[in-house]
Formats: sequence, structure tokens, C-alpha cells
Amino acid sequence: MRAVVYERTGAPGVLHLVEREVPPVAAGDVRVKIVVSGVNPTDWKSRSGDGAALPQAHVPNQDGAGIVDAVGADVTDLTVGDRVWVWDAAYQRINGTGQEFVTLPRRQVVALPHDASFDLGASLGIPALTAHRALTAFEHAPAQLTAGSLAGRSVLIAGGAGAVGHAAIELAVWAGATVFTTVSSAAKAELAANAGAQHVINYRDADVETTIRESVPDGVDIIVEVNPIANIELDQRIIANGGTIALYAADSGSTLELPIRDNMAKNVRYQFILTYTTSVAVKDAAVAAVSEAVAAGALRVGADAGLPITRFDLASMADAHAAVEAGTVGKVLVDVAADPVGSDEIMV
Repeated sequence: MRAVVYERTGAPGVLHLVEREVPPVAAGDVRVKIVVSGVNPTDWKSRSGDGAALPQAHVPNQDGAGIVDAVGADVTDLTVGDRVWVWDAAYQRINGTGQEFVTLPRRQVVALPHDASFDLGASLGIPALTAHRALTAFEHAPAQLTAGSLAGRSVLIAGGAGAVGHAAIELAVWAGATVFTTVSSAAKAELAANAGAQHVINYRDADVETTIRESVPDGVDIIVEVNPIANIELDQRIIANGGTIALYAADSGSTLELPIRDNMAKNVRYQFILTYTTSVAVKDAAVAAVSEAVAAGALRVGADAGLPITRFDLASMADAHAAVEAGTVGKVLVDVAADPVGSDEIMV
């Protein structure tokens, strides 16, 4: 099979295409023929470094979607030919989704409805599971979102045109919340509106606090924060009493100063999120909720849904990583299958 590997950390150029054996399937495992692989910031960050050699070659990318190719003993609820999406494929493993076949524990292989594209499946994983944790960290939120479960709540999503921001908008809208989001341009504002946000604020043109308080004078219940260093003072001003600020991104080594008394006065809750290390219960609830949202048609991809797609073929994985590292708006996807059924195909 074809696979993209890197034997040392470094710039995107360390990624190269090789031929490898198809991985075996052990009891409790599922082997998936990957049709589309998703690239996230965490993927290029794992690959980057000082050029140090690795003990074994690594295949990049956590997220992907495809078709069940084989199942191990004790796997009875998936069969060959089923359409699926996968999550955390490369976490603490050397084999991610940047190859034609990947074998994973059954728990990390999730059924994908026939009316959901492989592009959508490959765009879930890191973004949607992170977004779900951010939205459910609120004290009065359910552990697992369902349709309407955040009715009457208000959410501010910083960076609504990003992959996590996009997923958070769609999940929050599906759960019935009033959604505010901030963006930096008219083009990104259009994407956030397409995702379903009721209030889109271009922070270069409008005062965010004033605009939000016109609708929710007491502040928002939940903030999903992508840039805490820049936004924390604003977040502290507009968070409601008893609200939660969920932080899921920051530069390595960065620190955050918090005024203790001001946060005490509002009983503010902070939730720092790394989706890889959330508990089994939290991750399983997120997977279940995301699956339910997909089945309901609440999670979508494409420019008309607010998440434009930039795609590459498997041999161009280095370019795909470079595109994400450069901040490409939307979702970067890689077509993996040598005989793809087509990323926009519904049936296989």
C-alpha cells in the first residue's frame, strides 16, 4: 500500500511517499481503507521539530474517513464495506491516516451514515470532539449534547471561520444556543454565517463587548476560545456570572495571567482542553453526540456550509501540511485511496 511517512521531525519536506505492507488486524481491531485524510494543526506540530531522527517511521494525521476493510475477532457491530470515520489515529501510535489502510481499536472507528460524505467524516475528529468538550464544560450543560440541550444559553465562539470554531458553531446551533462569533474579515464573516451563527462580529469593525451586550446584557454563558492571550481581558468582561471559558489553543510555552478577584466575583470556570487526554467518558460522550449531529444533518462541510475545502492528493501531503501551517482558511483534506470512490460519493 502507499503511505506517507517521516523518519525525522522537521519541515513539511520530511514527508515522503513509500510502499508498505498492509497492516494486520488483531482481535478487537478494525482495518479501514482510508478514502480521505484530514489535516489539523496538531498534525504539523507533531511532525515539526529540530530534525531529530525517530526510532521508527511515522505516518501523519489523526483524522480520516473510509471503508471497513477487515475486522478482528470480537468485532460484531461493523462489517466489511461499512462507511466509517476515525479519530486520534496517530495519537501515541506511529500509524495515522496518511496511508491507504490503517488498523485501529474498534472504539476509534465510528459508523458514517450513507448520506454523509467522506469529506465530512474526515473533518470531524479533532475539531468536532474539541468543540463538544468546550460546549459541555459549562456547569449547566449536559455531559452529552443533544438537539436543543443548550436552549436558552448563549455562546461566544472566537474564530468562527476556523475548523474548531466551525464545528462549535454547528454543534451549538444544533443544541439550541444563541451563538455569537468573532471574525477578522468580511469573507470569514460570510463563512461563519453560513455555518449558522446568529450573530457574526467583525472585531476589526465593531466593538465586540457592546455588540454582545445589546443582545445579552448579563454576558454569555460559554466562551469557546482559540486565542486566550489576545482575548482574555475581553472574555473576562463579557462572561456571565457562573459562565465557562473553554480554551483549546495556545502557543507552546505561553502563559496566561488571570485576575483572581475579578474571576472570583463572577464565579468563572476555566476549562483547558486537549482532546487527546480527555477522559474515556468525556470522549465517548463527544463521539456519540457528534454522530447524532451528523445523522441529523447538523454538521456539514464545504463553502456553503462555512468550511471551504482545500484538497491535495496523497503524494502532495507535504503541501497539505504546509497549507495548514500557513493558516489556510477552512479544512485541508487529502485524497488517499488509489482507486477513490470520490470524496463526494454517498454510496459505496
